[in-house]
Amino acid sequence: MIERHHLDLIRAVEQQGSLTAAAEKLCLSQSALSHSVRKLEQQMGTAVWIREGRKLRLTQAGQLLLSLANRLLPQFEHAEEMVRRMARGQKGMLRIGMECHPCYQWLLKVVGPFLQQWPDVDVDVKQQFQFGGMAALFGHDIDLLVTPDPLYRKGLIFEPVFDYELRLVVPPGHPLAGKDNAHPQDLEQETLITYPVETERLDIFSYFLLPAGCRPARHKTIETTEIMLQMVSAGRGVSALPGWLVDEYRERIPVETVRLGEGGVHKQIWLGLRESDSTVDYLKAFVQLAS
Repeated sequence: MIERHHLDLIRAVEQQGSLTAAAEKLCLSQSALSHSVRKLEQQMGTAVWIREGRKLRLTQAGQLLLSLANRLLPQFEHAEEMVRRMARGQKGMLRIGMECHPCYQWLLKVVGPFLQQWPDVDVDVKQQFQFGGMAALFGHDIDLLVTPDPLYRKGLIFEPVFDYELRLVVPPGHPLAGKDNAHPQDLEQETLITYPVETERLDIFSYFLLPAGCRPARHKTIETTEIMLQMVSAGRGVSALPGWLVDEYRERIPVETVRLGEGGVHKQIWLGLRESDSTVDYLKAFVQLAS
């Protein structure tokens, strides 16, 4: 029978690279760990690892068990942490994954009131899930996903929390400044500055440039919104950002915004959560505050 400690040791050996290091991490003797592996292999009737010199290589059965460990152990660990927090009088932890660069500043406006209303619930923002939030939700690594692009899957719920318009941001005096709207062809001679996101996930490409068969002359990426706007203001390029976000910086950074196309590019921000968690009071409260 496969037990949790089997999954723990398989994951530990894979992460640490050797039985010795894995045993140390798990606070076991190497002989105890080796004995557990041999017992598991006897029960399963197949090897878990093949030794290649000093290295261990997982067999096909071992790879299957490692995949199972990576799926189940985070859920065990999350449940244990929640129970420990409850035992200490701390009622919960809300882990939020960000799949939206400019949404971080919006999130700060929601987190403050939430923490006041729920003093026994902590909040942790996981920005490393900006580009892999769906897997993080399914893997119980996060509880809420902030995303402009919901992917509907069985077991998940997505709630729209606010609408916004994506605007082209240009420096004062730019030929497009003051115009009613910009056309895709207008950007073919421009340097486009964006967040470091895959091109297919950038709305300026998906909804504006690529449908018209257009591309900018150059494409630069910058992590920080303020630096991006400073670059635009200095005439180093143009960008595309939510109008509400640009408005927050305008008093300090002189830029202009132009509508993308005659109808504009309109988007929504969504909060995704597991359907099984939809009755958790503090999760429901956060969604209500965000809406």
